[in-house]
This record gives sequence, C-alpha cells and structure tokens, in this order.
Amino acid sequence: MCNVSLNGTQPTDASIRVLRALGAAGLEAWYVGGWVRDALMGRPSHDVDMCCSGLWQESKAALEAAGIAVVESGIKFGGITAICDGERIEVTTYRLDGFYTDGRHPQSVERAASLEDDLARRDFTVNAMAWHPERGLVDRYDGQGDLDRKLIRAVGDPKRRFNEDALRMLRAVRFACRLDFMIEPKTKQALAECAPLLDAVARERVGIELEGILSTGHGGDAMLRYPELVCAAVPELASARGFDQRSVYHAFNVYEHIARVLTVAGELALCDGVAPSSSLMWAAFLHDVSKPECFTVDHDGSGHFYGHPELGAKKARVIMDRLALSHDLVRDVCLLIKYHDKPLRPERSCLLNMMRALSGEGVDTPRLMDELMDLKRADTLGKAPSCFYYVETIEEMRTLAHDLLQAGEPYTLKMLAINGGDLIRAGVKPGPELGQLLNAALDAVIEDNIPNNREALLAHLNLN
Repeated sequence: MCNVSLNGTQPTDASIRVLRALGAAGLEAWYVGGWVRDALMGRPSHDVDMCCSGLWQESKAALEAAGIAVVESGIKFGGITAICDGERIEVTTYRLDGFYTDGRHPQSVERAASLEDDLARRDFTVNAMAWHPERGLVDRYDGQGDLDRKLIRAVGDPKRRFNEDALRMLRAVRFACRLDFMIEPKTKQALAECAPLLDAVARERVGIELEGILSTGHGGDAMLRYPELVCAAVPELASARGFDQRSVYHAFNVYEHIARVLTVAGELALCDGVAPSSSLMWAAFLHDVSKPECFTVDHDGSGHFYGHPELGAKKARVIMDRLALSHDLVRDVCLLIKYHDKPLRPERSCLLNMMRALSGEGVDTPRLMDELMDLKRADTLGKAPSCFYYVETIEEMRTLAHDLLQAGEPYTLKMLAINGGDLIRAGVKPGPELGQLLNAALDAVIEDNIPNNREALLAHLNLN
C-alpha cells in the first residue's frame, strides 16, 4: 500500500503497481487529469489516467513483464489500458497533437519530449495537472488556483483549444455544471464565438455531452449562461430565444421559461438527494421546443400555443434520434412532452385515464406518472407567480395517483379481471370485437367505477 497521498486521497494499490512497473523499466509516469483534479477537491474518483514518457509499445512491454494485462485501446493516439487487479488504468504516451481537421481529433500525434509539453495540449487548467507520489504536483497553468477560484479556464488560447476540438466547449459547460464552477470570461467569450464549430462534431458525441450536462441538475443555468452554445447543440431551440409569449400566465420569454423549468426540475431531485431522472431532464429541456411555430394571437392580443405539446413530442423525437439517444429514453421523453400541458384533476377517473395513456410496451407507468407530476410542477413554477397556486393541486394529484397505484386500480387491459379467453368462453367469436369489449370493460371500471371482478365485468358486457 502507498503511504503517500494527494490532499488526503491515496492512489489505489493497482495504480501504484502500474506506476512502479513503468518506473522499473526506466519510464517516467504520472497521474494526470481527472484523478488529480478530484483528489485536490477531496472528491472520490474511480477513473485513473496516467501519462508516460515511453511509446505505447514500451509501456506495454513494461507492464506485461510485470504480469499486468494490457489492452491496445487507443494506440492511434498513443494509449493503452492496463488491467490490474480488476481495475482499468489508461496509460498514454507524452504527446503533441498535430493539426485538427475534423474539429474533434488530431490528424496525427507526435511523441512529446516532456511532461510539460504533454500538459500544454490539454483542455482546461484544472485538467492540466500531474502528480507523482515521490515527485509531487506539477501545475504549470495554476489549475489548483482555478480550483480554489471555482473557474473553468482553457489552457492557453481558448479559441485555439476549441478550434482543435469543438467538443471541448460542451465539456467546459459540463465541468462547470458538475463542479458548480463558473467559466472564466475569456473562455466563456470563446464559447459564444466558436459555438458554430459544433456543427463538425458527431451528433452522438454532442448527445453524450448534453446528457452529462442535464444529469447534473444544472442544465437550466447552462441554458441561461451559454445560450449560443446550447442553441448550436440543439438548433431547434434558437427560435425560442427572446420569443415573447404575450401572456399574463408567463413572466418570461419561451427560452427563459424552458431554462427555469429545467432548473426547477433539477432542484426537485437535488433537494431529495437523488440523481435527476434522465427522462425528466430531457422532457423539461425540450417540452416547449415547438412553441414558436404554434404561436397565435387572439383578438385581445393574447398569445396562445395550441398543439405545441403534440408537435413538440414529434420534434423532440427527431432531435433525440439525431443525437443517438436510447429508444426507451426517447419514448419516455416524448410521452412526457405530449401530455405535459394536459389539464388534469385530482379525480380517480381522470388520473387512471392519464395512466392508461402513458402505459405501453416497456413503459414504467408509475415512474412516468410521477415524473409527469414533476414536470407539471416545474412548468407551473416557471410561469408567472399568479399560476403558482396550481402546485397544490398537482401534489393532490400525485398523492391520489400513488394511492390508486398502491390499491392496484386497473389502467391497462392486462390489469382487468377478465381476458380474451373469458369472452370467448362466454360466446364471443375471436376477432376485433374481443379488443373492443375489453376496452369497454376498462372504460366501465375507470369511468363508472364498475368493480374489477369477473362476474361484474361480464354482467356489464351482457355476457353472463
């Protein structure tokens, strides 16, 4: 076990074994990147990255000689993965990046002469530090100072860093949201000016970074602080910026309203000490994406957005598919958006019908019903204060919905006390009529409070 620590954080035994194996072969190796940053912040870190003076072939030979398994994971960029005691440790050669032609990856990489040269190519000062248990901390760009100042600052010229790799812009925002930092003014200005470069980045990479931003629960702050970048990532949101809703129910323009809904939705989770739900965050982020194109003005000059939930759900699907997000996530988000503005009452039949609409193949209806209440609450608190009274009604509906679920009240055909076989045995011929009768039975249970038992349902259908 290593008795040396960085700010009280001890490196794992496996990573020390890797470091020593490289050193025994005459290679210089250092902990770098996120592990160093998180250790200095007193935060747990499970990912270990090292940089090494040797070529990847030399590092591989040194590790295998010490009995450590190696995967050639990124040899194009000088990287391998050491697998030691079940832990994966990335080891990359000191390198200089060549010219970037795709806004994401260097056309070529060269071996750097020193650790300092390697650190100079990194994205942000807080990630450009290195540490060795015996040699201590190397911090040429005052990353430790920026940690104390709670700043994300590009290494060197921020425009150059973002022109090299446009995805760094979203990474900057993700780090700022995750660490609760601000972005240093020159770096922030470069974000706005270089935002169009994001067009060159693969959409699935953009989706991953957006997911990382939303998962922090601070996506609303990101929307308000870095609107040019957010709209470059999701161009469909650009028309919402500054769009006057012309409504007594709204105190903010469409874009600001979306940001505030996203903030409230994130706060709901963070206050409960749980990770924000991915489907709720994406639904809040995209719930009003179609408002500008649905805008109409009545004879009194008041604005309306008829049909925006349905159109928004369709547009959200296009956006999320483009970002290569999972099928289940897209499905759940589109359901939440479609019904986020649906009028509901704290009544049994109303809420069971809502659950019925949300249910489907693979859908976790109880969770989605709860998230719909969360979205409605956030949407309400993102409007004018005169609307806030509705929050109490939403919580009444949430409580009643929980009670209905706890009682096992039916909202799908599978939950009925009868099935198609019962109807056939009662004389109904196989065919479309079976489904029609089962739906009629579910209607009766929900709307007329007919008991959900076989005899009562067959009697209601005149089949007993």
